[in-house]
Amino acid sequence: MKAILIEKPDDTQSVSITDVPETQLPDGDVLVNVSYSTLNYKDALAITGAAPVVRKFPMVPGIDFSGIVAESSHPDYKPGDRVVLNGWGVGETHWGGLAERGRVKGDWLVPLPAGIDLRQAAAIGTAGYTAMLCVMALERQGVTPDKGEIVVSGAAGGVGSVATALLAAKGYQVVAVTGRASEAEYLRGLGAVSVIDRSELTGKIRALAKERWAGGIDVAGSNVLANMLSMMKYRGVVAACGLAAGIDLPASVAPFILRGVTLAGVDSVMCPRDDRLEAWSRLASDLDLAKLDDIITELPFEKVIETAPGFLEGAVRGRIVVPIAT
Repeated sequence: MKAILIEKPDDTQSVSITDVPETQLPDGDVLVNVSYSTLNYKDALAITGAAPVVRKFPMVPGIDFSGIVAESSHPDYKPGDRVVLNGWGVGETHWGGLAERGRVKGDWLVPLPAGIDLRQAAAIGTAGYTAMLCVMALERQGVTPDKGEIVVSGAAGGVGSVATALLAAKGYQVVAVTGRASEAEYLRGLGAVSVIDRSELTGKIRALAKERWAGGIDVAGSNVLANMLSMMKYRGVVAACGLAAGIDLPASVAPFILRGVTLAGVDSVMCPRDDRLEAWSRLASDLDLAKLDDIITELPFEKVIETAPGFLEGAVRGRIVVPIAT
């Protein structure tokens, strides 16, 4: 089977497209013919070796895939079922989706909801599913559209793009944050009511700044998250799901103890199955799939390796979908 394979026989990492015997696939009770995979930030880190994302070698990257079950000994799946996979360490400790086939645990799979096709499922991927988890976190903390504007960092990226579209469809007023002024029209097309420059969230951090937003979705961490927290309205909520700007959080306790702000952590990798099923069900009902088409860029399998470095430089918009077999 054709696959992107990351190898590290010594201190030097190599990445190539190669033919791998199917017998080398890791253990699992479901074999899937992969239809689509994706290129994500974490995949780019793995392929470039910019961070120690890969925990064992050799490794097939690809934290997402959608496809058709070929073989199964799992009671919930049979050949012909349409499935999607996000997270669970796939592409890090278990071979991932940038290959023609994947063998995984059936408990990791989600049956594809009616109304979403295999290409759309990959386009949503971990980024879109994470965005839905963030929206659910805001809702569970009582953040409704009437409470005020919602700020979304990294809005032109995968999580941010889907989050902007989801929130706008639910009636929220979305303030999109981006470091690329050229993406303003794209973000307004997804439903953002205004677009602000990232510099408004990367400057000097105050313990408390002027109250601006009722909620936020942050993919950046570091100064961006600290500033976002300081600008929340009373009892505002921030759902944090990323660290693109850094793993640190140079904030104070002031927003929490003086304004009752909530910081809700969102993890998509090991997220319990019930929440996964709810998130995918909500995506099928809440996401405007016409807007999803505006987010997608298709990337040939042969160009994944050369495209990965640009992802880390912030040169990618929306979601990169990689057709494997259609």
